Amino acid sequence: MKIILNGEEQEHHAPLTVAVLLQELNLRTEQVAVEINLKILDRSNFSTWKLQEGDKIEILSFFGGGSPHPSQLRDENQYE
Repeated sequence: MKIILNGEEQEHHAPLTVAVLLQELNLRTEQVAVEINLKILDRSNFSTWKLQEGDKIEILSFFGGGSPHPSQLRDENQYE
């Protein structure tokens, strides 16, 4: 079965659920959003949603980061 995953054509064995695809990609379900054919899939459907030939899947993964907590910021004037 051919699918388009993040813009690249890939071959996978059918039947294939979103949960199995994520497992094969070593992605944690709680850290991704999945769009299939321009529709966001609810995370509760990952294990039951069967992918079809030609589906266009976009996977966005979330990761931590950003600005530190204000209590961790160094006072630039404290060393003057």
